Amino acid sequence: MLILVLGACSQATEEPQEEPVEAEADTTNGTEQTETAEEKVPRVAFVYIGVPADGGWTMTHDEGRQLVDETFGITSTTVENIPEGPDAERVIEELAQNHDIIFTTSYGYMNPTINVAKKYPDVIFMHATGYKTADNVATYQVKGFESGYLSGIAAGSLTENGKIGYVGAFPIPEVIFTINAFTLAAQSVNPNTEVSVIWSNTWFDPTVERQAAISLLDQGVDVLANYQDSPAGIQAAAERGVWGMGNDADMSEYAPDTYITNPIIHWGPYYVDVVQSWIDGTWESHSYLGGIKEGLADIAPFGKNVPQEVQDLVNEKKQEILDGNLEVFTGPIYDNTGELRVAEGEVMTIEEILAMDWFVQGVNGTIPK
Repeated sequence: MLILVLGACSQATEEPQEEPVEAEADTTNGTEQTETAEEKVPRVAFVYIGVPADGGWTMTHDEGRQLVDETFGITSTTVENIPEGPDAERVIEELAQNHDIIFTTSYGYMNPTINVAKKYPDVIFMHATGYKTADNVATYQVKGFESGYLSGIAAGSLTENGKIGYVGAFPIPEVIFTINAFTLAAQSVNPNTEVSVIWSNTWFDPTVERQAAISLLDQGVDVLANYQDSPAGIQAAAERGVWGMGNDADMSEYAPDTYITNPIIHWGPYYVDVVQSWIDGTWESHSYLGGIKEGLADIAPFGKNVPQEVQDLVNEKKQEILDGNLEVFTGPIYDNTGELRVAEGEVMTIEEILAMDWFVQGVNGTIPK
């Protein structure tokens, strides 16, 4: 609820007037009203594809929301389990009627966000992972290819047979470039590594994700990575004694003996900056991309059984990224049909990475249209 701070009254005795003056001041009680500036208190809302208890993507956004609430002394609105599609647009429009800033936190909310933003030009809309902006719509994304690369270093170091499985969520660029970075990293320490990909077409459906994981485990993979919000995949791997990696948040508690690490995200500081810019009146539409240097991307603490030499190698590569000495997508890079995509010595641009719709050499899998 927007809180208004009203100006207080100050007492002032008026001098007698020689002639009556009409409509200049209320002199019935000899006081004069003084106004103070209105304090700007943001009304903030978050739209979630899942629930904060998912242990992954939605949990990371909700952790960011908590930091916003603590920082500004507010209680943000959250709406959970909103499917991507028409229902999302309805929910976003309802929120736009009484909120100042709305964070829509899933890729499939892109068009609904844009549609509602046209009707409410005075509301700020922040869309996660999309690419469409407007005067009152900004986008924000994490360099998942950096943390994905570090995870791949660990996976490539631990595989014994060179067979790694990866349960992909949806065939969209953010998932594709993470799988590609993961594969390039694994091959950098184990050149014969192959990564087999199966799509679950889910963000959070433990039953489907477990089935996809089992199908890869049945193929003999000895490391299994998963892009979904649930820990179902690493739990299935643990049952087979296979190393497992989750996504977005520390999932070690779900498979303590076989957990490696995985990409994680810290949205909180960025969310606080966005809200502060609204308060300051400095917010402008933008497309933000944050990585390890910015503190948005990172990897979870290593599992208790990951060898120290593997941890040291991953941390060494992390420092190279921080120092600007390691670019993940540096040529030569071939796709999985054998076509040269990035010439030797060339580095892919951010625009090219964010539009990636092909797999690198060594990935066994296809990308549906």
